[in-house]
Amino acid sequence: MTRMVTAPAETPAAAADTRPSRAPTGRGWSRTTVETRVLGVLRWVVIVGLALFTLFPFYYMVLLSLRDLSSLLQDPGRLWPALSELTADTYRDVLAPTASGGQGFLRFMLNSGLVALGTVAVTLVFAVLGSYAIARLRFPGRRRVSVLFLAVYLFPSILLAVPLFVFFTRLGLRGALAPLVLVYVSQTIAVAIYTLRNYFQTVPASIEEAAAVDGATRLTVMRRITLPLAMPAILSNALFVFMIAWNEFLFALLFLVEVRPRWTVSLGLSQLAGSIEIPTTVLMAGSVILTLPIVVLFFATERLLTGGLTAGAEKG
Repeated sequence: MTRMVTAPAETPAAAADTRPSRAPTGRGWSRTTVETRVLGVLRWVVIVGLALFTLFPFYYMVLLSLRDLSSLLQDPGRLWPALSELTADTYRDVLAPTASGGQGFLRFMLNSGLVALGTVAVTLVFAVLGSYAIARLRFPGRRRVSVLFLAVYLFPSILLAVPLFVFFTRLGLRGALAPLVLVYVSQTIAVAIYTLRNYFQTVPASIEEAAAVDGATRLTVMRRITLPLAMPAILSNALFVFMIAWNEFLFALLFLVEVRPRWTVSLGLSQLAGSIEIPTTVLMAGSVILTLPIVVLFFATERLLTGGLTAGAEKG
């Protein structure tokens, strides 16, 4: 007769020993916490480093333009000069007309502003109409036309310099601001059409169709519905074109170098840089005058500029 052997019951202590061991609950940091904190510190280090790398040249340029020439020659590397060394006479010399012994930059800024605003106006008129036609109308070769506009923008400007110079010289239009506006329009209209075309494609066509059903014409639909919806992209392109026309130098040199009263500010600055008689402080003051309007305009409309251009580039 066999006996039935029963295993002894486990004690509570033994049962507790078989449970999975738990990790210690100390103050040790996990890998995720370490990476998050390290990356958080490195992010600010990189941001501060890039900010210093970007802003320091502009700060030093402004500093040189405000320092007195004698103190600058004695210690050109001083980054924190005394207030007694700072003066605004350099800017008065740069902005004063040539008849008063100045450099005439106030006139140059006016010329650059007229050229830039004229370029923006003409470019937007043709770019809005052309991009809307490509985005909404159906005609043979529509896609090829869109790609062709972008291909034209990829050609370097130097290829058009000589033909345009000969063309406007034979017409007797060299030395005028209007031909320069046309040249800038030819340089900027391609990318403006390509960007606005992509943005117009993001506007729902059903809204325009509903307005057409109510009896609105194509022009009315475009003026009251499409253009207000596309205004961020239109304004961002206007800023982009303005900055290009304000800073352009090559064609301004070709068309305006012989007529000083019609120089743009970039051309005037190049003449300051090429003269050995101009002090460094005057050159830096001219550089600040050229750069500051664009910097202020860019930071004032940064969100609009990046948002409009990104929306037009990613969609469509």
